[in-house]
Amino acid sequence: MTTVLERPPAAGGTPPPRLSSRKAAVADRGFRYLALGCGLLVLVILALIAVSMVNKAWPVFTNQGARFFFSKNWDPGNNKFGALAFAYGTLVTSLIAIVVGVPVSIGIALLLTEVAPQWMRTPVIYVLDLLAAVPSVVFGLWGLLVLKKPLDNRYADFNNWFKHIPVLNTLFSGGGHQGTSLMTAGLILALMITPIVTSLSREVFATVPAAQKEAALALGATRWEMIRASVLGYGRSGVVGAVMLGLGRAMGETIAVALLVGSSAQITGHLFRPGDTMAGVIANQFGEASGVFRAALIGLGVVLFAITILVNLGARAVLNRSERRLGTAL
Repeated sequence: MTTVLERPPAAGGTPPPRLSSRKAAVADRGFRYLALGCGLLVLVILALIAVSMVNKAWPVFTNQGARFFFSKNWDPGNNKFGALAFAYGTLVTSLIAIVVGVPVSIGIALLLTEVAPQWMRTPVIYVLDLLAAVPSVVFGLWGLLVLKKPLDNRYADFNNWFKHIPVLNTLFSGGGHQGTSLMTAGLILALMITPIVTSLSREVFATVPAAQKEAALALGATRWEMIRASVLGYGRSGVVGAVMLGLGRAMGETIAVALLVGSSAQITGHLFRPGDTMAGVIANQFGEASGVFRAALIGLGVVLFAITILVNLGARAVLNRSERRLGTAL
């Protein structure tokens, strides 16, 4: 005997369509399997990409061994390849982008959701959407043609300001390279990730229940205390996801970084000196590579792939630990 789900008639007097419990169960099961299949498909594609890249990079792994990962010597003429300097440049430029871009992005997102009047929000959102659609090569050319020389002059000023302060005199020194440096590339990356992080953070902050914010204000909290406790606390997971997406964009960016980083394979603590990134060296040298040289460039892609996954896993672990502590405190 088939059971039928009865529903009250609609306001117009016409009863809604009825769905048997057996059909509902089949539909639910089918949707569950479809969602599971889509999720597994993503993992399969990810695994195939990794296997394919490792297979093509295998000649350099067997030829160089561990030196490929821990050496900074990159000499294609003598078949010596080391990824350490490029991994360092990638992490430094991405860190600069995160340090500069994330606070600005979160500030803009809070402005649009909590502070700005309605007439101001729509134009700013349109500008952010347009900025996110600008191709990376345009950012790179703009930095190369417009920002490079003025930034080099400011680097000289920073060098004079911090030359007597330990640590800072090392970080903020080394200018005089016409603006092409790790810092210049990091600043352009910060500009590029700002629209992404801002848009995602704004959507997260917009989902905070109004009752939660009103309750904080009713208890006597100031606007900043309400934002810190209710908005930022509620949207922590979403903000971390937005930052990770921006970090992935920064680590994988190619053309803009290749134009501004200076293309120098070195490990240096001077942020105003040239460097290079894994994506940048692949873009610059892949066209002329062959044999082990080509395998080495693909190996850089494997290293970048692994670093990106490890960074995301680490961020997720830190977030989960923080949420467990918060839940225990509550």
